[in-house]
Amino acid sequence: MADDSNSPVKDKNYNLINVLQLSLHHVWMLDQYVQDARSQGDEELANWLQRIQENNKTAGQQGKEMLLKRLQRENG
Repeated sequence: MADDSNSPVKDKNYNLINVLQLSLHHVWMLDQYVQDARSQGDEELANWLQRIQENNKTAGQQGKEMLLKRLQRENG
């Protein structure tokens, strides 16, 4: 669990936003890694990286939905 006293933003949603950003960034990064593996003929690695990418896409979508609900609740 993060120590809120060290958070640059004193907001309960800061960690959610940060993890959401990281998940979506990893989706983008993994796309290049999958291409690299395929260009080197390593389908096993490409498929494994693609599964990780899908997990990050799912986490990103769940994070966006969670953030939307929280912001709607807070803003009435």
